[in-house]
Amino acid sequence: MPRHRRLTAAAAALAAISVLATACTGQSGAAAADDPNSEVTLTFWHGWSAPSETKAIEENIARFRKAHPNITVQVTGNMTDDKINQALRAGGDKAPDVVSSFTTDSVGKFCNSRAFADLNPFLQKSGIDKARVFPKTLLEYTQFDGNQCTLPLLNDAYGLVYNKTAFTAAGITEPPRTWSQFTEVAKKLTKPKGDTYEQVGLMPVFHGYETTPMRLAAQWSPTYFAPDGSSNLAKDPAFAKMLTAQKDLVDALGGYERLERFRATFGDEWSAEHPFHTGRVAMQIDGEWRAAMAEEAGVGFEVATAPLPVPDEQAADYGKGYLSGTVMGIASGSRKQNAAWELVKYMTTDTEAVVAFANAIHNVPSTLAALASPGLQVSPAFKTFLDIARHPKSSTTPARADGGTYQLTFTDLAYAVEKGAVTDIPAALAGADRQIDTDIAKAE
Repeated sequence: MPRHRRLTAAAAALAAISVLATACTGQSGAAAADDPNSEVTLTFWHGWSAPSETKAIEENIARFRKAHPNITVQVTGNMTDDKINQALRAGGDKAPDVVSSFTTDSVGKFCNSRAFADLNPFLQKSGIDKARVFPKTLLEYTQFDGNQCTLPLLNDAYGLVYNKTAFTAAGITEPPRTWSQFTEVAKKLTKPKGDTYEQVGLMPVFHGYETTPMRLAAQWSPTYFAPDGSSNLAKDPAFAKMLTAQKDLVDALGGYERLERFRATFGDEWSAEHPFHTGRVAMQIDGEWRAAMAEEAGVGFEVATAPLPVPDEQAADYGKGYLSGTVMGIASGSRKQNAAWELVKYMTTDTEAVVAFANAIHNVPSTLAALASPGLQVSPAFKTFLDIARHPKSSTTPARADGGTYQLTFTDLAYAVEKGAVTDIPAALAGADRQIDTDIAKAE
């Protein structure tokens, strides 16, 4: 299963990355001087920890070694961004050569601080046209200001996973496509029980696992920044519309306090006790992994998937969603960058490698060729997320010099709105814009 990308957890990592701006120097691209054909040992750090995930990494490395027998790869898993940043700051032989991170929100800082090498020269030397290899949205979250300091390593698409048995029992014949339909279905599937619930149609609050403001906002196709780089939250109506729609849904399902009390009783997100698995939540905003996890948990109902609903006025765009994923890069301080590039190139651009890895850990492939590969294992539930990944209007959150700090600011505002602490949404968004502009100016 993929790691959960909580912004609160990312905050510490983003702060740690900022000190790298003066600490990280090194060769990059055309300046890399090592011979990739000589005997060499690379250190590769990644964040996966589950046995099935680490096994998939080992299998990919074994395939790489067949093609590059001169390159030995020492792999260390379960590495957080904080641990990675500490090692990069310290430098020396203990620092990793190649890094994989789940925190795409860190990319702006990885690039801006030069913690990771710019991969554009390596791509050019290898004759790889990145625009022909990777989907456009994935390239957006793996580079910053022209510096392609990471490449995509698998992809996450977010949609709706739902209890089809509960739908049938309630007389609902198809998943909701628009926000008004979504609200009605969520209300119909909600079963109050005293001051709590037997079941909610959806847990709409922003602490509800994968229900983040950014993933909901994607359905409104927002523009986070103006052409001049300034924060655009107050000027783009999408943000106020999303916050209002979400708050209305929270109120329609019983209110923030009542929902929060119910949410506090939920089991762990990555266990069989997830509230969707136990039938306490009928619809779940989640990624491509959830349907497979529910079936592995032995749920007693039929699981189905669909794209997230869109605003009623954007009904023609139904099928889009929020995209994110894992990124992979080369440490700027590495003295083995040409050899490191061979590993990064293989894991991120080789179709067989990408497809095998995607199949093994139930993630969406991150190259155009892998998305179209006949070797990709596609169930009906998984196909939904492939279609979301391919949708021309699916989007992501843009990289910025302060990493994901601007998203934390937006998220804090969304928390305040949903609980009723903020009622003047336009004024609050304008205040958030000022804070975001200040934070980015400091980071730059």
